[in-house]
Amino acid sequence: MATVRRRRGRALRAVLLLLATLPAATLAPAGGGSAAFLEDGMTVLGAVGAAAKVGGGGKAQGSANANASGTRPGGGGRYYLGWKEEIAALAGRPELAAWLRGVRRRIHERPELAYEEVETSRLVRDELAAMGVGFRHPLARTGVVATLGTGRPPVVALRADMDALPIQGTVKLLFQPAEESGCGAKRMIEDGALEGVEAIFAVHVSHQHPTSVIGSRTGALLAGCGFFKAVIRGDARDERRRRSADPVLAASSTIISLQSLVSREADPLDSQVVSVAVVNGSDASGGGGAAAPLVLGGTFRAFSNASFYQLRRRIEEVIAAQSRVHGCAAAVDFFEDESFYPPTVNDARMYGHVRRVASELLGAGSYRDVPAMMGAEDFSFYSQAVPAGFYYIGVRNETLGSVHTGHSPYFMIDEDVLPTGAAVHAAIAERFLADHASLTGSSSPDDLAQEQEP
Repeated sequence: MATVRRRRGRALRAVLLLLATLPAATLAPAGGGSAAFLEDGMTVLGAVGAAAKVGGGGKAQGSANANASGTRPGGGGRYYLGWKEEIAALAGRPELAAWLRGVRRRIHERPELAYEEVETSRLVRDELAAMGVGFRHPLARTGVVATLGTGRPPVVALRADMDALPIQGTVKLLFQPAEESGCGAKRMIEDGALEGVEAIFAVHVSHQHPTSVIGSRTGALLAGCGFFKAVIRGDARDERRRRSADPVLAASSTIISLQSLVSREADPLDSQVVSVAVVNGSDASGGGGAAAPLVLGGTFRAFSNASFYQLRRRIEEVIAAQSRVHGCAAAVDFFEDESFYPPTVNDARMYGHVRRVASELLGAGSYRDVPAMMGAEDFSFYSQAVPAGFYYIGVRNETLGSVHTGHSPYFMIDEDVLPTGAAVHAAIAERFLADHASLTGSSSPDDLAQEQEP
């Protein structure tokens, strides 16, 4: 019996080696500088886990006698006991799962195109030889055929393809500077980063969602954000008024009026913010008896471009008008080349694409719609230029202390998120290329190639 079990274990290991060559979706460089992706064939570890669950007492589906003791179908009188439990027990061994993961990762480190599967074929042959399983090579240049059992009829075959598929399209990787300030995205666009790009995606970690949970929403996701700085001083054009001008009084009236922009002028269903956060004055004279200038500054936010630019216009008007009322003049700077970000708006199709890919890859429970936030991102410049999809990936892990916002000095992440984030990001790009026609309403790369043929 021990000998039989060893043979069955070797056979199962060989079959799992076959399954490990069934590729999972990933982007990777292929030989000759081209690119390739591997097409999803089977989730091996999920199948092993399911088998282990059955072996652990899960109720089998189908015939009540499907796993009962008895003779093998086809006669022969040989007694066969618990085939499901035996296979599940073998497949559920931790060392077997670890070996399988290792083999799969080695395969996916170097995906190879048709008839170029040199390294993959060598890996398969090495593993078969290590198990003592006989094989033939080469067949069809790089193919391998291994044989288990007695070599006598009946004979059944299991097949797994080893080659990758060439990417139909191009993926641009944008490594952008100056996101926190400086409008790096805007300058990337000005320098041609989006030339030929039909859609763009980005991911941001979030301490609000559990590790590896994906979150996004259609439409406005993040607010437009602007900053302003006003310098109020006595009006130099009118000597009499300049001497009596009071920038402090002018600033006070300005602040009160600015607070009314949202409460009195904005649609209550259209969230907006205007906040004066800095007031900096001096008791020193500005010379000639005139009061010293006063500086006030703040921020404004809105979820639509129309509301955002309307706020900008009204802030400038209010500051200028209230300053004139009190015999002062004001100069307003909106830092539009440094920290002036429009709203980040997800295209409905690209949002749907992110949601679909994340749900299919990680399971429906690993995706959630999230509310809009008053935070800002210079990804907004990309979203104004091409259809865009911006999404979050959770890093919250209270055990590790990964619970603080990204701008906190205590910020850290649960690094277990990194493989998931890489997989989702790569899958979003790969599936966009594969589903290009349906996502953009245009011809697929294959269709375009056919149209260009003479």
